[in-house]
This record gives sequence, structure tokens and C-alpha cells, in this order.
Amino acid sequence: MSPNGSDRSPRRPMRRKLLQAMTAGLVLATATGCTYKDFPRLGMPTPTTEEAPRILSLWQGSWAAALAVGVLVWGLILWSAFFHRRSRTKVEVPPQTRYNMPIEALYTVVPIIIISVLFYFTARDESKLLDLSKKPDVTVNVVGFQWSWGFNYVENVPGVSGDAKTDKNLDAIPDRFKKDFPVNAGGVYDVGTPASKNPQTGNPGPTLWLPKGKTVRFVLTSRDVIHSFWVVPFLMKMDVIPGHTNSFQVTPNHEGTFLGKCAELCGVDHSRMLFNVKVVSPAAYEAHLKDLAKKGQTGYIPAGIAQTSHEKNRETNNL
Repeated sequence: MSPNGSDRSPRRPMRRKLLQAMTAGLVLATATGCTYKDFPRLGMPTPTTEEAPRILSLWQGSWAAALAVGVLVWGLILWSAFFHRRSRTKVEVPPQTRYNMPIEALYTVVPIIIISVLFYFTARDESKLLDLSKKPDVTVNVVGFQWSWGFNYVENVPGVSGDAKTDKNLDAIPDRFKKDFPVNAGGVYDVGTPASKNPQTGNPGPTLWLPKGKTVRFVLTSRDVIHSFWVVPFLMKMDVIPGHTNSFQVTPNHEGTFLGKCAELCGVDHSRMLFNVKVVSPAAYEAHLKDLAKKGQTGYIPAGIAQTSHEKNRETNNL
């Protein structure tokens, strides 16, 4: 019995069990020794590039952190509701607390730590995913336009003459992106329309061919408005901006035909800006480039709007 006559002893074991359960949940949700394969994909498709597991791991880690915060918050809410409810035998006003420095410090410091950890892993993974220091095996200039896609294969194709570094159709691409272009790459291209379809699967949109096991660099340009290049199982997408060239690279490691789409609302027929990505063996990829050359699709289609400086893009105040 407590001094005021109420018996609180049955509540103490319950409190201990609740705290133990919350602690176990936090440890389980934030276990760092697990790989991305040990957790469900949480709505993400199966990764098909060497870089995609890093993205999936970050996604799963964010969910784990959110789950840990949710368990803590809901645990505190339930603990307060059950163990600090009004007693049936008492009607007096409970003790009033104006502030509690340890608790206030706790709910200030803990969110800062959580955000800092998430920021660290996000910045670390982003720098890895956008690293272009490795020279690519294959370079593709992806051209977005209303309402489809074009693909310039910057390659040395037998029987095709030219130089991607000086080709006028690629003037929109800054020189810093051309430094890794192959020498005297005449190249071939493929371009689609909203009515295009993959002949094998029947999926709408043109088909981009890529070799398995080769590092592919995408150089993204637009002819009109902002689009977004998204290959769904690559778990990676990037904006295609007029007057601004973006680039990233991946290494496909699964053969097959995968779906891609524009992930930026770009106008009335945005929903028709679909495409396919077909990952094949390097030999099949080289044969496809030769087939495009035989069809007369040699050289390059216009990449888009020329690069502009920040000063030219700045809005002026006419007031």
C-alpha cells in the first residue's frame, strides 16, 4: 500500500514489461548488422543493377528509422493513457508540471540525432550514385521531348564515320560531358513516338538496348520542357532539363526487358512518355548497333536546348 492508501504495485511490473518491449522493438528495427536482403523490399521492385541495392538499402533503413520512431511515439502515448489515467477513487487535480528539463532535452536532441544520421547516409549514398570518375564502357545520350524519347548511342560502330565530340547535333551537351566520349564515334540512334511498341513484349514506347555487365553512362538532355528519366527496376531516376545536362551511370546485371517512364508531369500526353529497356549480352548489344546502322539510323539526333549559364537563367525584376 502506498502512503495515500492506493495500491500501485501491480502497475510496476507492467511498466517494466512495456519498457522492455519498447527497447526490444527499437533494437530490432534499428539493427545495423543486416543487409538489404534480410528485409522486405517494401514496395520496391527487384534491383537489376549493381548500384540499385544501395538505393534499396537506404529505402529500407529509412523505413526502419520511421518504424523505431513510431514504436517510441505510440508506446509513450499508450503508456501515458494507461498508467497516468485518472483514478476512479480520486477526483483531485493531479500534480502540475510546468517543465521537465531532461524530457525537453530528450525530445530536442533525439530528433536532431535521427535527422543527422539519415542525412549522413543519404549524402554518402548520393555521392556514390552520382560519381562519374569511372570511365564508362557505354555512353547513351537520352533525349526527352514531347511526347517520347530518343537514344543516341555514342559508339564506334563499324562502317559509321563521324565524331561525337564535334557533331553539331550534340552541341547542347557541354564539353565536360564529352571528355569520356570514344574517339571518332560516329554513332547510331533510335527514336520513338507515343505509338511505338516493343516487338517482343508489346509494351508501348521505344526500346533502349543496354549490355549486361557493362558500365553505362546516361547523358540526359531535353528539347522542350522538364522530363524525368526513370527505369523502374534500376531504382534510379533523374530529371531531364532543357538547357541543363544531367548524367549518371549504372551497371545492369540482369538480362530482360524492363519498363521505363517519364516521372515528371510534362504536359497533356505525359502518360504516354513510356519506353522499354532491354538488357542483353554484349554480343547481342553490338549486333543491335549494327542493325541500326543497316537501317540507316547513323549519326545523332539533335540532343536538345543548348546549355545556358546561371546568369542567363536568372529571373529579372521589372518592378
